[in-house]
Amino acid sequence: MIQLIRPLRSGQITIPAPFREKLGIDRDTFLQISLIEGELRIKPVSVTTKAQDTAWFRKLYDQFSDVRKEAQKFSEKEINQVIDKAVKAVRKSHVKGHN
Repeated sequence: MIQLIRPLRSGQITIPAPFREKLGIDRDTFLQISLIEGELRIKPVSVTTKAQDTAWFRKLYDQFSDVRKEAQKFSEKEINQVIDKAVKAVRKSHVKGHN
């Protein structure tokens, strides 16, 4: 399907009805828009509601309480540096394991 449309003064566009119908787009649909190689691409996406607090999630969260407290001593930059170092070490050991 191809159709020419003209943007409004404010840059808004109207998605033609046949396109909306084919993709199931209605007033509650969220659209992902991307710019790829000089083209605008618009795709309907599903957005889920935030998961409710579940017992297993609360248990997992509680198990990491000591780690969260420990992490507060460090800046985000320091934490990211340690993570990057660990990732590099794992990658290095993975490459050695396949030689």
